[in-house]
Amino acid sequence: MELRQLRYFVKIIEQGSLGRAALELDVGVSALSQQIAKLESELCTRLLNRTTTGVTPTTAGMAFLHHAQLSLRQADNAILAAHRGRMSGYVTVGLPPTTATVLALPLIDAMRERYPDIQLHLVEMLSGHLAAQLNARQLDLAILFQLEGGKRWSVTPLLDERLFVISAPQVPHAPHSGSVQLADLGQLPLIMPSVQHGLRSTLMTAFERSGLVPNIIMEVDGLAVLMNAVRAGHAATIQPGAAAALKGENGLEVTQISDAHVGRRNLLATLADDELSPAALAARRVVLDVARRLVAEQQWPGATWIADSSC
Repeated sequence: MELRQLRYFVKIIEQGSLGRAALELDVGVSALSQQIAKLESELCTRLLNRTTTGVTPTTAGMAFLHHAQLSLRQADNAILAAHRGRMSGYVTVGLPPTTATVLALPLIDAMRERYPDIQLHLVEMLSGHLAAQLNARQLDLAILFQLEGGKRWSVTPLLDERLFVISAPQVPHAPHSGSVQLADLGQLPLIMPSVQHGLRSTLMTAFERSGLVPNIIMEVDGLAVLMNAVRAGHAATIQPGAAAALKGENGLEVTQISDAHVGRRNLLATLADDELSPAALAARRVVLDVARRLVAEQQWPGATWIADSSC
């Protein structure tokens, strides 16, 4: 069995077609088909169902996919380690944009101080996309806000975040006190992420529970652009404490939503322990320690620590 056969197999599953996979890999369809046939012969089982519309994995193919992805990732990490000589490991950590604003730099600092020979790769994207990357074994660990059923992950609830109204002072109906109830925000013009964003789902559920329909006038998925629009006074937004940490830079008004049911939980999800390298296990420990310190030192606004100290 060769690594290129594993790469070919994974690419075919990703593309759902031998032809599209061949284009991506820059090999001929015939050569690609021969390598898959050789792999199936060596395994004594069929991995792919071929149809007129494409290919799908068999039951055996799905089982094989999991281990093929892991083997390829470990091989890539071994290559990176060899290229970097003194490096003792490589770890990939996924952070949602709001979480990255408060956690990313302290995490980098702590990893450089404790494990200078571990190469840290940070990936910033929406929580749902991070979950998909974790499933594909393209990440070792990630901060998520929702869990998908049936996934073989190790999950540690880290902290709960309160949500805040963030606005320029001139925005109509913007609150100006230290806290506000969701019921008082029905007329407030809002800029929010689109429906694919986990925060949007959380807020819609909270508004529905309060019998309100939020006044969303604009959707922006990028945190930097969203906050620029808020700073320009186009509308307010509702964001967790990590985004509220930008208050000092932006000169914005930040008001905590006092409803007990309005908040967001941060979960540290990793591959199963038996799939994690020593570098990834070390990074998980550092993420826990850094997040706990940020909460204890009140550098993570609106956050309450819930993780067991023994994790």
